[in-house]
Amino acid sequence: MRIAIAGGHGKIALQTTKLLSASGHEVVGIVRNPDHAGDVEAAGGEALVFDLEASDSEALAHELSQREIDAVVFAAGAGPGSSADRKLTVDRDGAILLADAAWRADVKRYVLVSAMSADDYDPTSDDVFQVYLRAKSEADAAVRASELDWTIVRPGGLTDEPATGLVTLAASTGRGTIPRADVAWIVATLLTTDAAVRAQFEAISGSTPIAEALRDL
Repeated sequence: MRIAIAGGHGKIALQTTKLLSASGHEVVGIVRNPDHAGDVEAAGGEALVFDLEASDSEALAHELSQREIDAVVFAAGAGPGSSADRKLTVDRDGAILLADAAWRADVKRYVLVSAMSADDYDPTSDDVFQVYLRAKSEADAAVRASELDWTIVRPGGLTDEPATGLVTLAASTGRGTIPRADVAWIVATLLTTDAAVRAQFEAISGSTPIAEALRDL
């Protein structure tokens, strides 16, 4: 497969790139900063320098079509310390732009890395974290309403611990943490199987092997 990952320089994206490229798949990491291209390439991917905030879905669809992309992943985010406005323009609008571009390019498979409890935001609050949750919730809703073969992964608190390969996946898992490496493993498995198409679930560390947990959703 040829897979494009928006937010290609993020920790989850780079680990997903390593897993997929090691299995013989080709990965295009979409990055805004050209200085990040080397890290994408070191992980086994090809870097596409493209600013989701400064372009439109037609331009991105053209890039996806040119590269004959089979599936896309949204793993981008404005990041810690960013403003509430950028939570909306990156975490929400970027995810929606990628979905529209995928549809235009006839790319059906879409995996979206979201956030646990995204729907529990306070709509009256200007707090940056509440706006972040709102951005994720609204992005998820837009992708669910699309005609794509989507899957929405809502991980718990992210850690940099090594992967365990053991998780709990459910519509609602309760609070918990999960290594970024295991989220990458989940994403890679979703892309290379028919598991969890048109499903949304939360993910935390647990006792069930990832492939089994995905089959049981």
